[in-house]
Amino acid sequence: MSAVHIAQTKPVASKDVEANLTQLEYLALNSSMNLADGHARQLLTPTQAAIIDDLPSIFRESETTPVEELEIRAHQAFFGVLGQHSYPGSDGRVLACYSSSVAMEILSRSLVTRIDRMALVHPTFDNIPDILRGVGIELLPLEEDVLHGGDLGPGLLGSVGAVFVTTPNNPTGRVVPEDRLRRLAEECREHDVVLCLDTSFRGFDISAQYDHYAVLEASGCRWAVVEDTGKLWPTLDLKIGWLVTSANLGLPTGKIYSDILLGVSPMILTLVRRFAEDAADGGLADLQKFIQNNRTLLRTALDGVPGVHFPDLHSRGSVERVHTGTRSSMDVWSGLRDRGVYALPCHKFHWADPAGGDTTLRIALARSTESLTDCAKIIREVLLDR
Repeated sequence: MSAVHIAQTKPVASKDVEANLTQLEYLALNSSMNLADGHARQLLTPTQAAIIDDLPSIFRESETTPVEELEIRAHQAFFGVLGQHSYPGSDGRVLACYSSSVAMEILSRSLVTRIDRMALVHPTFDNIPDILRGVGIELLPLEEDVLHGGDLGPGLLGSVGAVFVTTPNNPTGRVVPEDRLRRLAEECREHDVVLCLDTSFRGFDISAQYDHYAVLEASGCRWAVVEDTGKLWPTLDLKIGWLVTSANLGLPTGKIYSDILLGVSPMILTLVRRFAEDAADGGLADLQKFIQNNRTLLRTALDGVPGVHFPDLHSRGSVERVHTGTRSSMDVWSGLRDRGVYALPCHKFHWADPAGGDTTLRIALARSTESLTDCAKIIREVLLDR
């Protein structure tokens, strides 16, 4: 999106509270103190920089290698480093998309051909409910405590055609553990409900890297998973979202995929493979440590501010929620914007009950430590109303 188009789509100040989260992220794109979007914007590591220096050879390799071979190499490297060894990579059930949002659009358009109502985890990033509602699916909020608390039962599963879960969740970082996913998949099979997962933040949390596909395939349920590389590596949004589906899904995902795109860039497939190989060679562990260090930095910087606390103490994702005490998140967000710092107020994450996020901000941690340090000082000052 060009800078001109960004300027034209900025919500005016009086309507900022009505803007969706992506519109609020647009406002931050030209700021050096952008803590709004969850994309990877930290500095390249030395080994990652070496990959970028090798772009001419990456282009030539991509130009001369069959696309199918590039796709197989890319998803083998990516799924392998994240522990997803049972993913169905050999029979055309892994569809490469420009982004996870495109994968989500394809999945939504497929779902609406068979179902009209689904349960969606609450809270979660608002473009997921927006895309689902946009194709005409009625949404029933599935609170995280209910999702993690035990069987969903026939009362819920008998009234919906699909269940959609983000794990690790954005913004809370909560992970559906292996035993819970197994039971959830069994319940979905028993009620012939499609189980959909968005695992875009999986790479940050080792507890989310058990083999989801082994669990899903063994359950016999109908399932679909949205994967994403864009949250992990600072590749200037050169990324891939994958849509992975069960053999028995019974939805026209392949047809709808072909309605929208032919495929992704062969060069990006090779780039993703190279970054995934670097991740397997220690880069992923280094990234997880980097994010945790930034989380500690932020929590330390805001320690002692009256009313401020961190509701997601066990989160390991690349975003952090900050409870703003009695201050509204929009009030704090406006104060930060006046100082050139951009975060996200959380009311839109609570897509079925915006008041639930009225006193919470989401801070992106995938930033340089120096930038986060500078921003954290300003956040503290604004929270203290100085």
